[in-house]
Amino acid sequence: MSTPAPTRGAPSRGAHSKGDCCAVALAELFRGDGRVLASAMGPMPRLGARLARATFAPGVLLSDGQATLVDLDGAAEAWMPFSRVFDMLWAGRRHVVMGASQIDRHGNQNISAIGPHARPKVQLLGVRGAPGNTVCHPTSYWVPRHSARVFVPQVDVVCGVGTDRGAAELRAVVTNLAVLDFSGPGGTLSIASLHPGVTAARVQEKTGFPLHAPAEIPTTRAPTPEEHDWLERLDPGRTLRETVS
Repeated sequence: MSTPAPTRGAPSRGAHSKGDCCAVALAELFRGDGRVLASAMGPMPRLGARLARATFAPGVLLSDGQATLVDLDGAAEAWMPFSRVFDMLWAGRRHVVMGASQIDRHGNQNISAIGPHARPKVQLLGVRGAPGNTVCHPTSYWVPRHSARVFVPQVDVVCGVGTDRGAAELRAVVTNLAVLDFSGPGGTLSIASLHPGVTAARVQEKTGFPLHAPAEIPTTRAPTPEEHDWLERLDPGRTLRETVS
């Protein structure tokens, strides 16, 4: 597959949006994973997984979410029934990027319900596969709106387990403001990088608990020229990246 020319009207390689940096950060989640099943839940995580596959992580396997492995254009590469997905899950050969309605400092995640268990205020997806994901293989999160309603002192329902509950490997949390990892004291969340124009104070203001931050915080990297060209092909018209604000 040849490298595409940039889309007409797109920002130049030297001008990058926050959405560009988020796409790169999501791709970076898969660096060094080798041949794993990249289960990226949602449009932006899927864009990151495809970008990784197109550039520095050619071994990652992309799925249509049903029973087929696909290439960058969505064409079928192989049949993969659900039973094989579980084989890879239990063997730790899968890296999932999930969402989170709530997440605490140890990475315990809630996608089930908001409010008291006996009478929740809001019913969400349910626990789904979050427990098995987090205890069996690498897990990361994408939070498109970083806020104190998502980053809470204690989740209402533990779906995905955190570093204090036996998670296999929590890799990172990518948000519209920053990349967080679990290098803080006792495996707690820490600011790994700030997106361009974002301050540590703003991230802390939008987080419902004290967030660890190193003395020197790097800026989330922008796309390389090759990654820029791929993003213009994989996200024509910047449809996905423009949703990040």
